[in-house]
Amino acid sequence: MTAQPRLVVSAPASGHGKTAIAVGLLAAYASRGVPAAGFKVGPDHTDAAYLGLAAGRPGRNLDTRLVGSAHIAPLFAHGASGSRISVIEGAMGLFDSLTGQPEIDGTAAVAATLRAPVVLVIDVAAMGHSVAAMVHGFRMFDEMVHLGGVILNRVASSRHEQLLGSALDDIGMPVLGALRRGDLPNVLPGRAEGVVPAMHRTSEAARAVQVLGEAVGGGVDLDRVLQLASSAPALPGPVWSPAEAIGSAPPAGPRPVIALAGGPGATFSYAETAELLVAAGAEVAVVDPLRDEELPAGVRGLVLGAGFPESYAGELSANRRLAAEVARRAADGMPVTAEGAGLTWLVRDLDGLPMCGVLDASARTGEQIVAGYREASAPATSLLAPAGARITGYKQVRAVVSPRAGERPAWTWSGTPEGFVWRQVHASQLGIHWAGAPEIARRLVLAAAPRPEIATQPIERSPEPREERTAELSVTAITDAEADTADVVTRP
Repeated sequence: MTAQPRLVVSAPASGHGKTAIAVGLLAAYASRGVPAAGFKVGPDHTDAAYLGLAAGRPGRNLDTRLVGSAHIAPLFAHGASGSRISVIEGAMGLFDSLTGQPEIDGTAAVAATLRAPVVLVIDVAAMGHSVAAMVHGFRMFDEMVHLGGVILNRVASSRHEQLLGSALDDIGMPVLGALRRGDLPNVLPGRAEGVVPAMHRTSEAARAVQVLGEAVGGGVDLDRVLQLASSAPALPGPVWSPAEAIGSAPPAGPRPVIALAGGPGATFSYAETAELLVAAGAEVAVVDPLRDEELPAGVRGLVLGAGFPESYAGELSANRRLAAEVARRAADGMPVTAEGAGLTWLVRDLDGLPMCGVLDASARTGEQIVAGYREASAPATSLLAPAGARITGYKQVRAVVSPRAGERPAWTWSGTPEGFVWRQVHASQLGIHWAGAPEIARRLVLAAAPRPEIATQPIERSPEPREERTAELSVTAITDAEADTADVVTRP
């Protein structure tokens, strides 16, 4: 049993201010010396990075599709360890889902799994008494979800606030805070910049977090919010452990150094990636592709995570020394795995700007972001997986790579190959949460050891109910044309 104060910050839909409120809550608690932890429902690296910056510890993702529902509570308990409150930011609206199956992977499903009370953030700029009807509907929609209170955003005046409070009091719904129009300015760096401002702890990102913390601290009753979070019951079951996930002792001999691309504050991978690599026997070092001109000393492997910056082509291209070293080491057989926009850094050029030139491909920036889950399989044995292994990943990129796949593709989905396998390089636009397939870390460490040895065990995930697995596999059973044009989204 794990007793951990926690709550989910959600909204009726995107655009109500839940990201600003979640970041602000964490910053407000951190400024008061209350240890806090931030989580993001779904695969979004950017929101998780800002939640982590506000909390002062790595932001983490809780994604049922990528890790399996059985791992959500254990991963949460692991990431929340040592905190006095955990703030879990939802994706989209409370009962929405990126896949159209909210009962499996929506915010409400995660809240129910974690038995966490929900705080609903509502933009009330154009609302009056009807707010009570809407909140009542959200409260009654799913008996497994406990709506514990609301935070009103963009309140027009004291009279407006009084009217809204009276309407919500009539249905017995606590108002935990109210913020006036302009209290939550649009201060977070643009989405196009991705995780870089947060990971590099730029003055813009730090100031944005501070502003949101001050606004939320002044407009929200932090004591009542903490009290609500503390009402969450203890979670049954185990706490996720990287060592137990790896399931075997690290190989004997020196620990190979594996570099993870990132910045001073975090990496471009999910937080569990580094933990799994350490448990598998590696020493992890961070390399900043925007600033560092060489790989860390003694490095024997390189991981380019799916949070890799896609809109920094000029800065990446200008770092010619690092690009040349990566190309040379890859040609010499150093294990390199690239996900998402990390693949783009390895091609010959992006929008005419020279990249690393590891892969015989070119890329251009597309007109829109392509995003969606993919159910992929390995067409042949590679650095990451044996032939036939199946994995669930998430694709969210703007770059269009030509050709789409090399002679040896990385993955296949919907009957179409994608990505590149060359020597000990595995590159794909598919992002993977390694906690859902920890065997990847063990294979990479073995490949990076002085005597590389590729494991033969298949990637495994914890068993799940048959109906859930069937639903999950059917999500991406669509044509490749549909997969790369139809499911375009802006932001969860």
